[in-house]
Amino acid sequence: METLENIVYDDLHVGDTASFTRSLTEDELVLFAAVSGDVNPVHLDADFAADSMFKERIAHGMWSGSLISAALATVMPGPGTIYLEQSLSFKRPVKLDDTLTVKLSVVSKERKNRVTIACDVVNQHDQTVVSGEAKVIAPTERLSLPRPRLPRITIESFDSEQHED
Repeated sequence: METLENIVYDDLHVGDTASFTRSLTEDELVLFAAVSGDVNPVHLDADFAADSMFKERIAHGMWSGSLISAALATVMPGPGTIYLEQSLSFKRPVKLDDTLTVKLSVVSKERKNRVTIACDVVNQHDQTVVSGEAKVIAPTERLSLPRPRLPRITIESFDSEQHED
């Protein structure tokens, strides 16, 4: 079983880097819309999106932002990290089947275990889609935990749970 390990405050250094990669599937796009409540037709309706400035469906900007959260929580600093603040600048659209890589880089360390981390998200063509900066409280206790197993959630199972009245 895969494990999640953190990097404690004392072991983080300015310039340290880490990355996290994920691809946008149809299921993830629709489930993100369902969970967030953001059902903007530019994300879900191909005909509507065809008439938009993007000419096709695009991902929610916050889907990319949520990958930054995942990278901070599971890679660097990892389990035990407390997320305090995030700035985001959306640079280009993310489309279905794009593969995004979150690139994290430690910018500074402050008092009380606070760390500022540069966050850049690039697509499979190495084009920046999101950039920003996160402020976190890094863990001080080393952790090595089994990666939680998530249930397989499909659009159909999510939809049926929403309508079980």
